[in-house]
Amino acid sequence: MPALRIRSKLLFGAYLSRGVVVAALATATILALFAGSPTKSSNQIDQVLREAVDEKKVPGIVAIVAVADHVIYQGAAGKRDTIKNIPMTVDSIFRIASMTKPVTSVAVMQLVESGRVKLDEPAATYLPELSQVQVLEEFDASTGKARLRSPKALPTVRQLLSHTSGFAYEFFDPQLHSYVATGAVPSARQGDDGFLKAPLLFDPGTRWEYGISTDWLGKLVEKVSGQSLDDYFRQHIFQPLGMTDTFFNVPPEKQARVVALHQRQDDGSFLEPPPQPFTPVRFFSGGGGLYSTAGDYLKFERMLLGGGKLGNKRILQSTTVEQMSRNQIGDLMLVQMRSFVPQFAKDPIRIPGSLDKFGLGFAINTKPVEGGRSRGSLAWAGIYNTFFWIDPPRKTCAVIMMQILPFSDDAGYSVVEHFERSVYANPAKAVASGGRSN
Repeated sequence: MPALRIRSKLLFGAYLSRGVVVAALATATILALFAGSPTKSSNQIDQVLREAVDEKKVPGIVAIVAVADHVIYQGAAGKRDTIKNIPMTVDSIFRIASMTKPVTSVAVMQLVESGRVKLDEPAATYLPELSQVQVLEEFDASTGKARLRSPKALPTVRQLLSHTSGFAYEFFDPQLHSYVATGAVPSARQGDDGFLKAPLLFDPGTRWEYGISTDWLGKLVEKVSGQSLDDYFRQHIFQPLGMTDTFFNVPPEKQARVVALHQRQDDGSFLEPPPQPFTPVRFFSGGGGLYSTAGDYLKFERMLLGGGKLGNKRILQSTTVEQMSRNQIGDLMLVQMRSFVPQFAKDPIRIPGSLDKFGLGFAINTKPVEGGRSRGSLAWAGIYNTFFWIDPPRKTCAVIMMQILPFSDDAGYSVVEHFERSVYANPAKAVASGGRSN
């Protein structure tokens, strides 16, 4: 067991250097939010969070739900840091990893609205380095060398947004995993943008595969806007929406609120490695670099639920949000993702919500979830087991955040499913818990 724990620490530390990767988640009755209230609700959502901690499914958890313009539930359970015995609070800051992707997608669509970017233009129009991208066909059986060819067409901005560009992730694609292992391109674990040199795995538009497309979109935003992704997000998304706890680099005065990460061990227990020092990021990853709170992310969701507007601040036109929310991959279907690093993501990879299509930045379910969200809901997740969904037909959105590996962990997955059912089960009993932790 000591040897296993040492290996886990090393692996865990290697992956902490990247927020990139995979890297999805409501009610019909509006109730007032009792902000800061000490009320201890006995509703079903509270019970889900409490049981998740009591049954040692997760060390700590935060969840928030909104219907229309009202937050109807917020709650926290467990510990933010188990070693220091710090309780979880609703304002705890999480690594949201691939839940960064919808934010980057909104930024791209703002540039589309302003006429500076065209969806069906090759992305190489804005990023000339993409004009040289190749397709990895196979490995030569005799020499082991990779065979590359030119794509039949260059990936468009729309294909990057919908993950039909041909780009993949080394963690989830065996061919690319082998290619990275040869040293031909850097791994995404290095913490810089070297992994963007990876080839395509198929001709753009011919299939769906989750990958590094949104990191390229982050580069596109920087190139077209003339701002760093950090500055662009802050000026055009975070400040207008009042997202004051969302960053690429967490300020020193807020670092104490960052939730400790935990790795599940073979015996079901959790290992909390020593905390890693906060260092300035080398690369603003549009695919997975942000830290945020559940409350901040819910503001982002409510903006989308409101057709691009939150309160009196509009950052997207309603027609743009409608376009983002529609299936953009035609007859193609989301494929079953596989993991080649089981300590990082459990194989096969599962995301709640019966997701089968993809819009511009979000996955979509075309069938209703039994006891849960409506058909046509939008969703995605982050590799450290953070999840959100937006249910336009029922004017509901929700976010639930944990900080554990592996992703798609059986216990964590079941918590999200129970949370979703509890949100829809008895909305009349959903009450804001005012940040209670236990």
